[in-house]
Amino acid sequence: MVSAMPDPALVLDDAGIILHHNAAAADLFPRIRAGQHLSSVSRNPDLLSAVEKASDTADVITVELLDRVPVQRRVSAILTPLSFEQRVDAGPAYLVTFRDITDQEKLAQMRADFIAHASHELRTPLASLRGFVETLQGPARDDPEARDRFLGIMAAQAERMTRLIDDLLSLSRIEMHVHVPPRGTVELNEVVNFVAQSLEPVAQSSGISIEVETLPTSAFVRGDYDELVQVFQNLIQNAIRYGREGGFVRVRMTREPHRRGEGQRISVAVEDNGEGIAPEHLPRLTERFYRVSVSASRQKGGTGLGLAIVKHIVTRHRGELKIASTLGKGSTFTVLLDELSESTAAP
Repeated sequence: MVSAMPDPALVLDDAGIILHHNAAAADLFPRIRAGQHLSSVSRNPDLLSAVEKASDTADVITVELLDRVPVQRRVSAILTPLSFEQRVDAGPAYLVTFRDITDQEKLAQMRADFIAHASHELRTPLASLRGFVETLQGPARDDPEARDRFLGIMAAQAERMTRLIDDLLSLSRIEMHVHVPPRGTVELNEVVNFVAQSLEPVAQSSGISIEVETLPTSAFVRGDYDELVQVFQNLIQNAIRYGREGGFVRVRMTREPHRRGEGQRISVAVEDNGEGIAPEHLPRLTERFYRVSVSASRQKGGTGLGLAIVKHIVTRHRGELKIASTLGKGSTFTVLLDELSESTAAP
């Protein structure tokens, strides 16, 4: 019974002596041997205390253990009394199974952090709206100039909440399918040209020029058209948003050999000549709600989710996202996707 279990498992008698264990338990406790007391392989006080309690009850006992060696991890130990038919001898015995729940704990913490950040981001504009409503109902009731100014601010805050909710829904939808690669075929020259042309008015309003260099021949990838549009829309929009006024956004497509030596990858680099990003921020840019400057991001209409969405879409497309930046010179965000062969891309 024990040997067939995938998780680490062992059988103890009521004195804490190890009667049997499986191979997974030997991986978890390298010094484990049948006939030893449990304390000789684990000195975790919570586990030993649970074993002592097991002899006084017929209930299943679950205890979470924090193991800091060789790396910190959290393990759930479940002690189950064995029935008479399951016992290996005449005396009482207990099955102890172990499950590593480190990833579950991290995921739960990430979800909690995500909810906390989302709540905070929504609460701020809602509080602002509520304050302006109260002002309009009170002191500014008969002040047309103040009313027009406040209504303009309220409209901007409502628009910010709409963008945030749209990004939250988009990220949630992408995360649901991140492990399912897309099956469609997309021509990247078309995507890049479409996005650049659609954002031209936004760039012109900031005095920024968009320079696009596509490939001379068709560039097909396995992908989802709408998601890839969202990737390059977010990247080019960010380059406009945080670029230097009167500067440029350069979008350059190239081909490069695949690092595995099979086929080619298409590289789409989005470059700006803005202020650049300090090196310590680069590893965290794709985290949800991470911003180099919170106030600047909000002022420019950012939600803190754009690069997280880009990262998840690129991951779903089995691609790679590279970020390079130099303070005072600008930043370059590069998306690398596997190119389909002509025979594969043909309808």
